[in-house]
Amino acid sequence: MVVFSTVVSYLLAPNIRFDLLQVLLLFAGGMLVTGSANGINQILEKDTDAMMKRTAKRPIASGRMSVTEGWVFVAVAGLLGIYIMYTFSVEAALVSLFSLVLYGFVYTPLKKINSIAVLVGAIPGGLPCLIGWLASFGEGNANDWTGGWILFGIQFLWQFPHFWAIAWIAHQDYSTAGFKLLPGDKGPTKFTALQTIIYSALMIPVGFLPYLYKMSGVESMWIVLACNLFMVYVSIRLFLKMDIPSARRVMFSSYFYLMIVFLSLYANKKQRETSMLAKNNYELRIKN
Repeated sequence: MVVFSTVVSYLLAPNIRFDLLQVLLLFAGGMLVTGSANGINQILEKDTDAMMKRTAKRPIASGRMSVTEGWVFVAVAGLLGIYIMYTFSVEAALVSLFSLVLYGFVYTPLKKINSIAVLVGAIPGGLPCLIGWLASFGEGNANDWTGGWILFGIQFLWQFPHFWAIAWIAHQDYSTAGFKLLPGDKGPTKFTALQTIIYSALMIPVGFLPYLYKMSGVESMWIVLACNLFMVYVSIRLFLKMDIPSARRVMFSSYFYLMIVFLSLYANKKQRETSMLAKNNYELRIKN
């Protein structure tokens, strides 16, 4: 999902056309940087990973890979991924490096200290959108970061209902490992569900920004609004029912949300470009 949002954000940038080679290269760079960050996470949390059902089979936690091998993977993947990002633009490479360090060395240890880790982790979680947008700078686009920050805002806010739903479902595992990831100290409570509603609601005004910034058209604006309202609905349902099936519904809805929102923005951009091209060709024929 991280790499998906990076690639689509790149394609949403002005003057960028779909080029399979560039898309695959960006995809590879995103996978390598993300893999490096996850590798750091799994090295530093090898002992706690071994304690949780959902992570016990990870390579280092299960003993299939040594810590030294893990660090070699992290170094090679990280350096190669950042280099690939550098071939797109310096800005994309620098933000990729910042995201990797923030996720691996700040967010990861903070998870056992305070639930503010979710807020900190949402930053590198949203930065792939900005990285994808910045990758377009190497194609001669004006250095306008606004569109990238808008896409970052969408994915930044999305992570709160998404992650708290996961933490709700895996609360027992997380508690056993000593992770503090829910906003309240008493586990899955009404306060957690209320926070999920609040952040889902905050996604509504941010969802209008791609249209207002002219990144996409009115059609995708309505699709994004519908998705945002649905996220609010499933979050309210969690608040009313306070059970794991409702949390699981929020989690799966969030997966579909990100795909639908970003693909609708891109499809609408392509539609507008096709319409504009057809209009220009028509006017040229009339002029001739």
